[in-house]
Amino acid sequence: MTKPMEGLRVVEVALYGFVPSAAAVLSDWGADVLKIEHPVTGDPVRGLVAWGFDPKEQGISYLWEMFNRGKKSVGLDIRNDEGREVLMKLVEQADVFLTNFLGDARRKLGIEAEDIQARNPKIIYARGTGHGPKGPDADKGGFDAISYWGRSGTAVAAMPPDYGYPIQLPGPAFGDIQAGAQLAGGIAAALFLREKTGEGSVVDVSLMSAGLWAGQANVIGANLMDVDVMPSPDRQRPNNPLGNIYRTADHRFLMLGFLEADRYWGHFCAAIGRPDLEHDPRFVDADARLANVEACVDELDKTFAERTLDEWKPRLDSQEGPWAVMTNPREVAADEQAIINGYFQPVTYESGHTLPLVAAAAQFDQEPASLTRGPEHAEHTEEVLLEHGYDWDDLIRLKESGAIS
Repeated sequence: MTKPMEGLRVVEVALYGFVPSAAAVLSDWGADVLKIEHPVTGDPVRGLVAWGFDPKEQGISYLWEMFNRGKKSVGLDIRNDEGREVLMKLVEQADVFLTNFLGDARRKLGIEAEDIQARNPKIIYARGTGHGPKGPDADKGGFDAISYWGRSGTAVAAMPPDYGYPIQLPGPAFGDIQAGAQLAGGIAAALFLREKTGEGSVVDVSLMSAGLWAGQANVIGANLMDVDVMPSPDRQRPNNPLGNIYRTADHRFLMLGFLEADRYWGHFCAAIGRPDLEHDPRFVDADARLANVEACVDELDKTFAERTLDEWKPRLDSQEGPWAVMTNPREVAADEQAIINGYFQPVTYESGHTLPLVAAAAQFDQEPASLTRGPEHAEHTEEVLLEHGYDWDDLIRLKESGAIS
């Protein structure tokens, strides 16, 4: 398979989800990623209880695997002087350094951009933060629910009008993963720049910046319209009845996405068994349907409620208008289209669990990444240090000093 980053050497000093997910993308693309973990405590995400899932009870941490598949774990205490020097030896031979440590910690540990690039001027220094490297909140911590979802305006924008609170993230690490993909893309661009200039650079992505990128239509639109929040779509009164959600007889949901509604209207009416609607003066074109939108939605509601999802699938497939079943997260793992394209890469573990890990979205030459499990805590410490010029006497000394595990 094509691995565009094969041979790329990456050192990651990061915790939780955002920046580790960026390194996971690089690993999917073929990079050799060394994850530096504290030799005793490791990355807290290994045991993180999230959304009712307890890794200790289940025997596996799916969040750990999402963020750290394919990496090598090095147990290294970088607060220890000898441990920090080991880190710098790794940095000297690396192409990319990633961190999401806060500013105070970076300065205390001596892993700021100037510290790392002093040892390797050509390295790409990738920094993930909550709110950006400048300003009053530069050193303020953040998680995706706070900085990506809440502060970007998206949580309020997504809140139904009759709901009392902004809605929560749709799932664990939702914003972390989006921001991580942005950081991986920034690193790729910085590597391209290095090919042209021979120089390293600093890449910054924050959870806030990624959230603003994702929600920019709401921010721009609200300011243009001089309102606090863009008007929420009303399912009973959409601008386009053929860009709407409908429920089937077996209580499944269909999403129609006919942006060019007039182009599809006639064939759609025939496909759903309602040819009478095609030339009904109330619905004959987009302007008429908008003028009579509640009546149009009511007719389609009644029609879709007459048949099950399995009955609707061949009918809707017989016309050209785009549509989709609104699937639940459990069943999407069996989506034939996703499986054929290699979007899911099942990884089986010694515990007997099999996880449908999602490969990085970008593919090269139509070949999906081949994923492997995440590393055990400090699993590769000795292997990595021996590859970087240390011998067994050095390893014993470093273990005695507490620098490595």
